[in-house]
Amino acid sequence: MTDRLARQFAFLAEADRLKGVLRATPVLEGARPENAGEHSWHLALYALVLADQAGPGVQIDRVIRMLLLHDLVEIDVGDVPIHSANGAAHGSADVQAAEARAAERIFGLLPPDLAADLKALWQEFEANETPDAVFAKSIDRVQPVLQNLAAGGGSWTDYAVTFDQLEARVGQKVARGAPGLWPWVRDRARGWFLARG
Repeated sequence: MTDRLARQFAFLAEADRLKGVLRATPVLEGARPENAGEHSWHLALYALVLADQAGPGVQIDRVIRMLLLHDLVEIDVGDVPIHSANGAAHGSADVQAAEARAAERIFGLLPPDLAADLKALWQEFEANETPDAVFAKSIDRVQPVLQNLAAGGGSWTDYAVTFDQLEARVGQKVARGAPGLWPWVRDRARGWFLARG
């Protein structure tokens, strides 16, 4: 029991490092970058509040667990913003391999049974094939859009994002997992881009 608790607390201490990983997206008031720990918590809350937007068979409790775990690998890999100059690396084989190594290390801190369960949830999210993972991915894509809108453009301004880029990189993924959300979010995003000319 003592070794099990030691491993659980080692994992939890390591997970705290996620608070030090800065993202390109700002917090709502735009005063500073959001950190990855804040992002993960906010996504879990998004899933809870927007559960009525999930498709048939989606288990929100599993979605919340995925979202709490999904960015832990950024402790080792860092954030790769989807709109940055390095955005092409987002989802690349190199980034995926680095994230898989990070998952092995980070989840490997846990007792084997818990490590296997949590790593399997992370892998399911990454594969983006099950209804739970597809909805989780859509929530992961929609939250930064709303953060950027609230911050007067945020990372869109920093990376000279166009509406067409937003539609291709984000909109399709949101629409796949939460089709009722994207039209509402899209209208607001389009208004921001139109106002900028």
